[in-house]
Amino acid sequence: MPKESLTALIRHHLKTASTASSGRSAHTIHGGHEHRLRQTLIALRAGSDLSDHENPGEATVQVLHGRVTLVAGEDRWNGSPGDVITVPDTRHALEAVEDSVVLLTVALKSRA
Repeated sequence: MPKESLTALIRHHLKTASTASSGRSAHTIHGGHEHRLRQTLIALRAGSDLSDHENPGEATVQVLHGRVTLVAGEDRWNGSPGDVITVPDTRHALEAVEDSVVLLTVALKSRA
C-alpha cells in the first residue's frame, strides 16, 4: 500500500498556495474515477476560498492547519486544527481565515 506524509504534504502545499494566483493547492491522497471514496488535501492561502459549490456526496472536512469557515447559506461553522466538520448536503463554500490545510473526504453518490 502506498504511504504519504501528511506533514510533508501540508508544508509543500502551503508553500504552493502562498504563491498561486488562486491562493490554493490540492493533492488527491486517495480516489480517482474508479473509487467512490475520495480524500483530497487542500491548502488555502488566508483570505482565499473554495467558492460556492454543490456537495457531490457525503463529505467531511478535517482541519489540519490554520482556521477555516464552512458557509452554507446563512449557516457558518468555524474549524481549527483537529476539528472535523460534516459538510451539509447543500451548496456551500470554504473560506480560509488563516493559511490553512484541510483534508476533504467524500463518499460519492452512486451513479444510477
